[in-house]
Amino acid sequence: MTMFRILSLNQISARGLARLPETSYRVAADIERPDAILLRSADLHHFPIPASVVAVARAGAGTNNVPVSALSARGIPVFNAPGANANAVKELVLAALLIAARNLVPALHYVALLDKSNELEQQVEAGKKQFAGVKLPGRSLGIVGLGAIGSLVADTALKLGMRVIGFDPQITVDAAWRLPASVVKASRLEDLVRQSDFITLHVPLIEATRKLVDARLIGLMKPGAVLLNFARDGIVDNAAIISALRSQHLKSYLCDFPSAELIGESGVVALPHLGASTEEAEENCVSMVCQQLREFLEQGCIHNAVNFPDVEMVRESPYRLAIANSNVPNMLSQISAALATAGLNIHNMVNKSRADMAYTLVDVDSPVPSSVLAALSAIDGVLSVRLVPA
Repeated sequence: MTMFRILSLNQISARGLARLPETSYRVAADIERPDAILLRSADLHHFPIPASVVAVARAGAGTNNVPVSALSARGIPVFNAPGANANAVKELVLAALLIAARNLVPALHYVALLDKSNELEQQVEAGKKQFAGVKLPGRSLGIVGLGAIGSLVADTALKLGMRVIGFDPQITVDAAWRLPASVVKASRLEDLVRQSDFITLHVPLIEATRKLVDARLIGLMKPGAVLLNFARDGIVDNAAIISALRSQHLKSYLCDFPSAELIGESGVVALPHLGASTEEAEENCVSMVCQQLREFLEQGCIHNAVNFPDVEMVRESPYRLAIANSNVPNMLSQISAALATAGLNIHNMVNKSRADMAYTLVDVDSPVPSSVLAALSAIDGVLSVRLVPA
């Protein structure tokens, strides 16, 4: 039986790891020549990824700590866990809405500084008026990004009686089906921020979203608006946030990403990256990526890779090849020719593409010699070739 070696770079939920049976998987932090890397928050950008690695799995939704482009060039899929921590993040966003609406943080600070020896009740009564808040029913919540988390936030906000406005030009069909019908669709981000009392961000950090919320966009927000960011810190321009808070155009900024420039600023509530920090969310994320990793290593099938197409093929032979290649013309014919030249009969084949990447699974009727693996690897445009063990 094949023993797969998984290099773990973070503390990983033991219950989630149960998806990888100990009879065929060894998971540890000191693995040499690993077949795959499993991580949560570790930064892979400056980590020497061994040549033996055929897959990387991140137990979370975002992959900004993973060099996806460099791994794609090596034909290595990067798996993630979209939606596995969605409920945990939704709950934190709900908590942040309530914290902002009821001015809870400054109120807590006020109580902590009361003179305990001098008419405490009178001090409380005299000071509480300055922390009067607003109720959420009837207020407008703008949601930027309507994926798994954004949809859950929208549903919860509607149940609280809020008016919900959503913006997501890249919304998928599945996400559109999940979205409550009462959500008002904004055609432009500018339209959303102009109408919203509260704005919450739920988009990935990519080049198109870096500093998405800048001074220009903040200037379009309602005076006294509240901004929530439980997505990624790079989505907002911190300098623009601070300027808007100091001018009181922005009432408060609540986020999950403390930074030196934000700490101590009036109106900022920064949490220590608690979005997915529940036992259930961590377990769900690990379970999800471990299952995906197992299907890839054992069968060559791909689900939820950020850089590869989803590919599944029922196994009909013990001899299976998994081939990643650039999505260019004439690749399938060259792969088929290399197999035919070696006298290998193709029993079944599936090929899918996604942007610049293509992936092929091939079941053949007889053993595949190493010379065939070398011939396939030599084809211009082929990025990786793997014989998937039976």
